[in-house]
Amino acid sequence: MVVPFDGQSFAALRMKALQKGHLFKDPRFPASDKSLFYKENRIGEVAWKRPQDLCDNPRLFVDGISAHDLNQGKLGNCWFVAACSSLASQESLWQKVIPDHKNQVWHTISYAGIFHFRFWRFGTWVDVVIDDRLPTMNGKLIYCHSNDASEFWSALVEKAYAKLCGCYEALDGGNTADALTDFTGGVSEMIDLAENPAKADVEKRKELFERVLKVHGRGGLISCSIKVTNSSNMEVKLPNGLVKGHAYAVTDVRKVKLGRGLMAKFKSDKVNMVRIRNPWGQSEWTGAWSDSSDEWKQVSKSERDAMGVVVQDDGEFWMNFDDMITNFTDLIMCRLINTSHVSIYKTWVEVLVHGAWRRHSNPMRNRAGGCANNKETFLQNPQYMFKVKKSVDEVLISLQQKDRIATETEEQKKNLPIGFDIFRVELNRKYRMHSPQEKICGSAYVNSRSVFLRTELKHGRYVIIPTTYDPDVEGDFLLRIFTDVACRCKELIVDVPRRTCWSCLCSGYPSLITQVHVLKAEGLAEGGSDSSCNPYMIIKCEGVQVRSIFHQRTRSPVFDTKAIFYRKKPTQPISIEVYSHNMLRDTLLGQLSMCTQSGDIDDTLQLKNKSDADAGTITVTVVSSAMLSGI
Repeated sequence: MVVPFDGQSFAALRMKALQKGHLFKDPRFPASDKSLFYKENRIGEVAWKRPQDLCDNPRLFVDGISAHDLNQGKLGNCWFVAACSSLASQESLWQKVIPDHKNQVWHTISYAGIFHFRFWRFGTWVDVVIDDRLPTMNGKLIYCHSNDASEFWSALVEKAYAKLCGCYEALDGGNTADALTDFTGGVSEMIDLAENPAKADVEKRKELFERVLKVHGRGGLISCSIKVTNSSNMEVKLPNGLVKGHAYAVTDVRKVKLGRGLMAKFKSDKVNMVRIRNPWGQSEWTGAWSDSSDEWKQVSKSERDAMGVVVQDDGEFWMNFDDMITNFTDLIMCRLINTSHVSIYKTWVEVLVHGAWRRHSNPMRNRAGGCANNKETFLQNPQYMFKVKKSVDEVLISLQQKDRIATETEEQKKNLPIGFDIFRVELNRKYRMHSPQEKICGSAYVNSRSVFLRTELKHGRYVIIPTTYDPDVEGDFLLRIFTDVACRCKELIVDVPRRTCWSCLCSGYPSLITQVHVLKAEGLAEGGSDSSCNPYMIIKCEGVQVRSIFHQRTRSPVFDTKAIFYRKKPTQPISIEVYSHNMLRDTLLGQLSMCTQSGDIDDTLQLKNKSDADAGTITVTVVSSAMLSGI
């Protein structure tokens, strides 16, 4: 689904312009300093001109689209240009951003001075309409431009993106990860190479390269850069030709076969390589595997031709992956998440939910509690529960805050520091969490538009709590969770069981909340007919049952399973039954009953079989509270 940005319909506006016989002039993004700057003009007098005023035969593309088309102008948006370079290398992606490109042309009866481009924003593809008046000085484009003066796709895409962000100046300094997400709808992962284990560990480096290779092979987009510690180092050129604080596009990733002639067919030596492009269109890496370096003598001409190795200062160069890890400090991988049911690649199941941090004077209704440092308010934040159904599942999580469009100052556009924590909770939890449980993992807190986490979680039920770093800060967010099997994510809204007329008059209302945590069992008997022990256990309380997964061939299973019960009859015992899963019929291995009226339990208890003989032990923790929001 595509929605018109700011309510402007491309088809309707073009039709209106054609009927009136006038070229479209966008009233929402006028040809004035208002569209260029937050407040004041910083570069001098600007002339807005249409492409036909700049050349005789303007076109979107000249000889197709490629990463070499783009050159950064007088704007610090190398991050955007690098993302465009990556986009240009994937036809299926740029055709989403530049829809109906064959009909967006000049010198035809359908030309009306209006163009449109699409970007993925906050969970939705938006269609952005612009007129083709571009900012120039001395008859030349000021900002992003192509090598060929008659090619205008990059300048028009940049204008549409500037409109989306508020003005051109809003693009002066940004995050490549955000642009990659906006171009694809993918999920961007930012990796700190300076702190990554791959920097010092050869095996970890190989693993990271395989991940980069997989992302590239599946159509994802990749970028890299070198951090700057202060503004004086910004865009400083290093002796090796690389530029600090500069976003580069990774345009190819491959394992290059070494050897020449017949020997190349039999040698198995390969080197992990990446091709990188400087958005300036010049200034290249001068180290190993740079243009004309001796290392290329190890590679056959046919292999070099297949790689597209070109010896010229065009801003694009090859590097050994080890050198990339050593010289760059940041790597961004934008994964295109495959949700297709018919695919040769891994298919993910996506959950996408919109939420908000909102202040309220009532603590039970406040949803702006800040990070876990704020112990009194942290659990007041929005809470989302999801399930992991496999024994272990890889989970991708992205938290994105809604963009703040700056209209007057850059301060208005600054991102909030955001992040999230993930807690493992009871298998039958239905209500909000009111006291901290086992924290499994979490993201860092950063003031970027989005944060990302890739992790492995074992079978169970989890609660993710997205937050701002500080309490009482309001904002909107988008939470995306990707799992192998549907995780049935839902927001936990209700704090405790609701009182109803029926519960008050007939069935009764809970007076006690009890959490049972079964940690492990030991010394279980054999499992019956198939002579092996495949144990699982069931916790029962007042007609409610919670069952663990079964473990294969062990008499000492680690269950690590929690259940929670809202109890109307606290005097009734809680029972635990341990079974062995068999092909024909499951076998009861042992059981016990616990009376919790005397207080909490944290002990190893004896299981009994049907004959009341000892049948192993089970370690449990039981906690109760008369306050239903106590756990």
